[in-house]
Amino acid sequence: MERDILHVIEAFSGSMSKSQKRIAKYILDNIDKAAFMTAVRLARFAEVSESTVVRFAMELGYDGYPDMRRALQDSMRGKLTSVQRIKVAKDRLGTKDILTQVLSSDIEQIRQTMEETDSAHFDKAVDAIVDAKSIYILGLRSSSFLAKFMGFYFDLLFSNSRVISESPDSEVFEQIIRLSEGDVLIAISFPRYSRRTIKTMQYARSVGATIVAITDGLASPLTELADITLCARSDMISFLDTLVAPLSLVNALVVAVSEKAPGDLYENFERLELIWDEYGVYEQI
Repeated sequence: MERDILHVIEAFSGSMSKSQKRIAKYILDNIDKAAFMTAVRLARFAEVSESTVVRFAMELGYDGYPDMRRALQDSMRGKLTSVQRIKVAKDRLGTKDILTQVLSSDIEQIRQTMEETDSAHFDKAVDAIVDAKSIYILGLRSSSFLAKFMGFYFDLLFSNSRVISESPDSEVFEQIIRLSEGDVLIAISFPRYSRRTIKTMQYARSVGATIVAITDGLASPLTELADITLCARSDMISFLDTLVAPLSLVNALVVAVSEKAPGDLYENFERLELIWDEYGVYEQI
């Protein structure tokens, strides 16, 4: 489990110097702002030198200030309301070009995801999905499009997959009533985490199903319930989270699963092409 930076700061507080205590106090009192500050700006607000801020991050056990700032962002994102997110975004974006900012952020999230993804866990998830008796895909609220995207392609590969649709609490459990040992539940959720997703994972665990979680980090509440966790970075952009990196991870998972799925992939798609042509599914160009 990843360390929560606020707990780290509190544990370290007894041995801090006066300057470090000023940094810690500013962070704890203003985490929504501090999480997006440069080292120079944090130093100015905490009334210390930039080098003191950098040393502070390293003494907490982080590789450097950017690593500590990322931990602050991870700790904060799941706690902010939509209104607070908008306020943070306005302060963060200022008058900068929004298009460039958002696209640059998406590129960075994919880069970090590529560096941090554990290939052994990824391969284990692929094998679990391919070998499953039945595959259930759950993504609620903003994660629902990821679940539907994955479900669309899994329907072309398998006869035993289904997407659990957005619905009132009781109906989610009605859709997984046959979930049991040997089945796989793919649970997708990013800050702010869906409570219904977590409750569904708890039920899946109680019946012995294998759970694959797709979420933003090991500190996510999905991790402790999952058998396999795949992490993809997401960044807060105003009231929404960018899910470009999670979608890229889902793409990779679909492609990897297609390589191991039973049956002849080429034969399946040749049949589909004939059906699509006969019924005019796609516009002829």
